[in-house]
Amino acid sequence: MNANDAMKQNRRGFLQVAGVAATTFTLAGRPPAARAASAATGKMKIGTVGVMSPGDMGQAVAIQLKAEGFAVYCALDHRSERTRGLAREAGLTDVGSVARLVAECDVVLSILDPGAALDFAREAADAVHATGSRTLIVDCNAIAPETVRAIAAVVQGAGGRFLDAGIIGPPPRGGAKTKLFVSGPGAADLEQIAGPQLAVQAIGEGIADASALKMCYGALTKGTQAVWLEVLIAAERLGVAGILDQQLQQSQADRYHWALDQFPILPPKAYRWVPEMLEISKTLSGVGMSPQLYQGAADVYRFVASTPLGKESPENRDKARQGKDVVRLLARSGW
Repeated sequence: MNANDAMKQNRRGFLQVAGVAATTFTLAGRPPAARAASAATGKMKIGTVGVMSPGDMGQAVAIQLKAEGFAVYCALDHRSERTRGLAREAGLTDVGSVARLVAECDVVLSILDPGAALDFAREAADAVHATGSRTLIVDCNAIAPETVRAIAAVVQGAGGRFLDAGIIGPPPRGGAKTKLFVSGPGAADLEQIAGPQLAVQAIGEGIADASALKMCYGALTKGTQAVWLEVLIAAERLGVAGILDQQLQQSQADRYHWALDQFPILPPKAYRWVPEMLEISKTLSGVGMSPQLYQGAADVYRFVASTPLGKESPENRDKARQGKDVVRLLARSGW
């Protein structure tokens, strides 16, 4: 038995969530976060991590966590067949329900469509309340500070710990690296899960600071992509795409090539970027800025998501398709 195994103990969780029949589940895992603090440091010790859910980003993060020696679980009840397949590919342990995920893990990372973040938090909070655990719930979604504070209130009101996190960068798969910014009381606890391709940086005690940073970054990156895409589609429909291309190559080549490079991977993600743009809009409105620009960006991504390209997945998209091909195909689709 190795050192990690020696620190683990078998436990059986009896879960009883309001409105849900009692369920029983047994897993080998470390004790809950409430009992995993080190007497020497007072810091939480993380051994088991739940990922909700293992989509494109979630699966990549889960793989990095497994590579660092963490036991990684997911909850696949009511999830799509694609998500189930990604979980199988990553070798994750499915515990079924969110209630079981919360009960079995020291930390649960919420990596979802931003529009589902609050609903998941409510479900996780119900499990925290029912079990009396102090599981750390970390919201890693692209959401506004206002939404973060609402989620924090739900989780903390149920007796759980909460941290805010913002993911910046591509899924850490292959040679790609990403960064997880974390904020809130005890944010440095999460630095334990860092690895070569997943950097974790605690940026302060402010409960919504990480999401505020993510919102500003996403506004500049995905917001800019929306502007480029809309204008280039318009140029295609107006019949001036060729001339515009020549002019951009002469005067804006770096920016133009950057935008074209983003387009091939954009359509399958567009449906998730709609709520993200709306959360950015909410963020700007909250500090006295106009919400309208990013409501328009949401419209762009809503259109893209409705097209055949938008119905593809990151796994089955045509990898040979170039940025200009994406523009031409979208220009032929009805808005």
